[in-house]
Amino acid sequence: MAAYKGHRTNPDKFERGQIKIYLLILPMVLLTGLPIIFIIFHAFKPMEELFAFPPKFITLHPTFDNLLKLMKASISAGIPLSKYFFNSLFVTAAVVGGSLLFSTMAAYALSKLRFRGRNLMMQINQVALMFVSVAVMIPRYLVVNRLGMIDTYLAEILPLIALPVGLFLIKQFVDQVPDSLIDAAYMDGAVEWQIYLKIVIPMIRPAIATAAILVFQQVWTNLETSNYYVNDDSLKTLAFYMNTLTSTTTTNTVAGQGVAAAASLIMFLPNLILFCILQKNVMNTMAHSGIK
Repeated sequence: MAAYKGHRTNPDKFERGQIKIYLLILPMVLLTGLPIIFIIFHAFKPMEELFAFPPKFITLHPTFDNLLKLMKASISAGIPLSKYFFNSLFVTAAVVGGSLLFSTMAAYALSKLRFRGRNLMMQINQVALMFVSVAVMIPRYLVVNRLGMIDTYLAEILPLIALPVGLFLIKQFVDQVPDSLIDAAYMDGAVEWQIYLKIVIPMIRPAIATAAILVFQQVWTNLETSNYYVNDDSLKTLAFYMNTLTSTTTTNTVAGQGVAAAASLIMFLPNLILFCILQKNVMNTMAHSGIK
């Protein structure tokens, strides 16, 4: 038993045999972690450090001037930064919630319900995975315009709700839910919505968390909807404003580099925070995605 405990895959305490694992993983951790650290430090660099040569990785004299310049720039434009931030939060929350709702419902139907055309619908979703947003930009605009959604929040929300990769990922997890468990629920008198809410959803939470991150990343940095479907600046998102601001300031003034650094940090932090909150579920998704 002692020999067995000495060779456990996941020991409770540090063991000498783990040193080789740390030596293998540490370079990869540094390779992926250093850019994150650089983005955070870069946003608080004063002007002389932003253009220092050779470039400095660590900020020696941190300052909030870049963030203050970013806020002043938005105020001078007539719309406060908080308005763009609210638009992004509202649109992102609506898209993430709607996308997860429809993806989980569709995944349950395509996986566990028997109806004509089920396989064809799943094949269409798989084909949709190959299309980039540019390929459907014109048809999508025609639909939005025909429905009268130009210059509304719906134009920011509806085009992004359908996420083929989210449906594909969630369906793989729903496929792993035992049919015998669902049959037993039917025998106990459960209806479809009860099976969906009380059996399927709790068993696929890791996949839902991973899909939430994918949807969030797509929506939070999206420029297409604000660029093509919205003319009213008060309805545009933070990503569009940041992209417009940094592209104009960095090309016209040297001082714009500090604004661009602050904008990059603001756009990056929500992704990092969300991943840190849901990372356990994401790891479970990666661990179980190939299990049938």
